[in-house]
Amino acid sequence: MRVHGYSVSGNCHKLRLLLAQLGRDHAWVEVDSSRGETRTPEYLAKNPAGKVPMLELDDGRVLVESNAILHFLADGTPFLPVDPWQRAQALSWMFFEQYSHEPYVAVARFIRGWTPLDSPRRADLPRLRERGHEAFAVMERHLSARPWFTGDDYGIADIALFAYTDVAHHGGFELSPYPAIRDWLARVRATPGFIAMPDPASENAALIAASN
Repeated sequence: MRVHGYSVSGNCHKLRLLLAQLGRDHAWVEVDSSRGETRTPEYLAKNPAGKVPMLELDDGRVLVESNAILHFLADGTPFLPVDPWQRAQALSWMFFEQYSHEPYVAVARFIRGWTPLDSPRRADLPRLRERGHEAFAVMERHLSARPWFTGDDYGIADIALFAYTDVAHHGGFELSPYPAIRDWLARVRATPGFIAMPDPASENAALIAASN
């Protein structure tokens, strides 16, 4: 199978991390969505939404949306609970990640690292940070009583929430007020087979460093 992804995207790194920890063979096809590489006729023929990541199986079937791909890959493994209630709890955190976390934490990161310093989109940063901190407060409450988001053990809900939380500083978020989150990030990094997301390209890193 092949994974089409942009290495410095949190949504794409979710899949790379799970596949590494599962030990699953796959081909990684680098697609720089920031440069329009998901908008080519060839790519759109497979994924009309024009996004990454995209999972392409050997038989030609295609699956999109990062958390749906995580669920597919983790089914039948320890990364997804068997118990229906625990599985539903894991899914609820994955929906939370896509609705209440990623739209603020990831978008703030994108604006700071992938838009010019004079971009009008930077006016959105205060609101994005406010909403991102609301998501972190919810996560902090949960993690103050439990070690993981996927139930009793580490799994795909943790991977889903880890990807952009671990690079939240790129979006201007300070995590020092959240000790339980910081401890959880350390636990995820200590899991067997863990791999970190690559650093952004130098031009993106320079924008992040120059941003307010």
